[in-house]
Amino acid sequence: MTALVTGATGFIGSAVARRLLARGEAVRVLARAGGDRRNLAGLDIEIIEGDLRDPAAREKAVKGIDSLYHVAADYRLWVPNPAEMYATNVEATTALLRAGADAGAKRLVYTSSVATLGIPTDGSLATEDTPVQLVDMVGPYKRSKYMAEEAVQDLVRSEKLPVVIVNPTAPVGPRDVKPTPTGRTVIEAAAGRMPAFVDTGLNLAHVDDIAEGHALAHDKGVIGQRYILGGENLTLQQILQRIAALTGGKAATIKVPHGLILPIAYAAEFAARLFKSGEPFVTVDGIKLARKRMFFTHAKAERELGYTARPVDEALSDAIAWFRAHGALPPR
Repeated sequence: MTALVTGATGFIGSAVARRLLARGEAVRVLARAGGDRRNLAGLDIEIIEGDLRDPAAREKAVKGIDSLYHVAADYRLWVPNPAEMYATNVEATTALLRAGADAGAKRLVYTSSVATLGIPTDGSLATEDTPVQLVDMVGPYKRSKYMAEEAVQDLVRSEKLPVVIVNPTAPVGPRDVKPTPTGRTVIEAAAGRMPAFVDTGLNLAHVDDIAEGHALAHDKGVIGQRYILGGENLTLQQILQRIAALTGGKAATIKVPHGLILPIAYAAEFAARLFKSGEPFVTVDGIKLARKRMFFTHAKAERELGYTARPVDEALSDAIAWFRAHGALPPR
């Protein structure tokens, strides 16, 4: 069995590649030339160099595969040219899945996001079926992932592609090399640099549990269905309290209104465009998203796939230990 994993240099993708290797599968990855490959070091894998948007690279990557895990995505809450994000997250996604099916892959697992799901207004937990529309999507990332998932569902209906969709929540754990926005929060809190918080909430899951969920979706998922791969629902204040307990630090106690941070985010984005300095430290879309508590249930994945999630403290502890070992946090 040969499995192609896109995005294997990243956080979730590298965990998926490791899980498939542990299952005894041959793993091939598509990786850009010159990209950060720290997450691939020491792995017995085949590397195909190329960009996801390059048809020749896609054709080379899918040749002879039995399964495809499309984890790669352009994940940024701020992007100077949104067209690049749509080209990767929507157009390249549909092209790759078609190529994988044409090459003979019997099962395609597409990594979407809980960002594409609706959030109930009554405080209940969101599910795979909570209603939502494109107009509800804040920012290019959420819109591109929503459009991609719609395109994938169309491929299932019109072209009978054998795709199963997974919607991971916020991953936490080892090998967050970039790091992700959640990883940056863990670093800042563990270093004692987060004296304040906004009223928001996230569902955190260990990245290795999310990887196992991908394998389970491949084996047991129903074609055309989507499955939330999540863990525990916590407010940001609770997350900071958990991190403080794990590190022996002091948890933030100052609650800052969203409206107070929004002007700072506008100024940060203006400066980033003016000085071409990359993604700003705080973004307008990030603040707008933080107005909602992103709380989900993974009951469907538990029921239909056999998915389980370990306690979030274990995920946070693993993340902190990895960040310490790799210099993002000082030694104890």
